[in-house]
Amino acid sequence: MERTHLDFDRYFEVAMETEAAQAAEMTVEPGRSVGGPENYHSESDQWLFVASGTGVATVDGTEERIEAGDLVRIAAGERHGVANDSDEPLKTVNFYTSPR
Repeated sequence: MERTHLDFDRYFEVAMETEAAQAAEMTVEPGRSVGGPENYHSESDQWLFVASGTGVATVDGTEERIEAGDLVRIAAGERHGVANDSDEPLKTVNFYTSPR
């Protein structure tokens, strides 16, 4: 077993990884956005779990509201970004299969 603690004290930090997958924590501050039309992972699916906060995920031009408890899968090759349009930090746990 391997264990770590997520503290969401940085924008993005890889928390754990193997040859098959990678887990990272991400905090998007209020009014900020990450990724965008040029951001994609050609070989990796990204699974994004919203731990707290709200925002907007844009995947291949389609916008979806996201909030705590949501799980989003972004398929390999899909262009994507996440924006925090709230007053609180947006905290997510991201899994990449295979590692990005």
